[in-house]
Amino acid sequence: MIRSMTGFASAERQFPFGRLTWELRSVNHRYLEVGFRVPEEFRVLEPDIRRILGEFLSRGKVDANLRFVAAADMASSSLELNEQLATRLLQLHGQMKSISGLEQEPNLQAMLRWPGLIEECAPDPQPLHEAALQLLTETAAGLKSARTREGEQMDAAIRERLNNISGYVSQVREWLPDIREGLKQKLLSRVADLQQPLDPGRLEQEVAILSQKIDVDEELDRLDAHVHESLLVLQRDDPVGRRLDFLMQEFNRESNTLSSKSVDNRTTQAAVELKVAIEQMREQVQNIE
Repeated sequence: MIRSMTGFASAERQFPFGRLTWELRSVNHRYLEVGFRVPEEFRVLEPDIRRILGEFLSRGKVDANLRFVAAADMASSSLELNEQLATRLLQLHGQMKSISGLEQEPNLQAMLRWPGLIEECAPDPQPLHEAALQLLTETAAGLKSARTREGEQMDAAIRERLNNISGYVSQVREWLPDIREGLKQKLLSRVADLQQPLDPGRLEQEVAILSQKIDVDEELDRLDAHVHESLLVLQRDDPVGRRLDFLMQEFNRESNTLSSKSVDNRTTQAAVELKVAIEQMREQVQNIE
């Protein structure tokens, strides 16, 4: 089973303290590279964010975005009166009345502006952080599923190209005896046009040398072996992108050799079709985890 490195997933949930939303986007990359944008109160979770994403993904450039909207009553519930300070201010007000002899009620509005009288108590961040990480785990699982679904489509496309390559290889094998015989007859025809006789041993030697130059049996065997190995790799459950990328290089090498040894229009065309199929696979493989 192969997985794409391209995918998107999001998850949103309402909690008593507010609404959390995760968005994950990934594209192909040589390694696993994580970039994220989170509110300041979640910055301490950076190691946990990387750890969780690493549990689900092995390659790809991942952008993680977290949005947090606090509940409407969360801000007001975090404000508390410093009762000790308020009591002391009222005591001082009473002393001022006694000293000045003036009857004046305390100005509560002015007192509320006294530094430290109203304190903002930060809520316990643990439940907030735990909820964010739990939601991230669910979102990362969704991203992995999305990459798996796209990988299934890529798997089908690659298998189709591998099947085409096997077909081209089989065709070239069928043509080879006819190509060799045609080359021999062409050489004999040229010898017949010569004004002087040619040593039969020398003729056979030239035919053997020419046949050796156009021999592509080894290249065809290697192409078949690469097709077989690629099919085995596609069945693996672990990330196989790098393995397939190496095989694409081997496919390309053999198709180049086949093209350079070609002395027949049919094999030349087959080599071109091979290159097209290999390039199409390579483009797919570049995006496989």
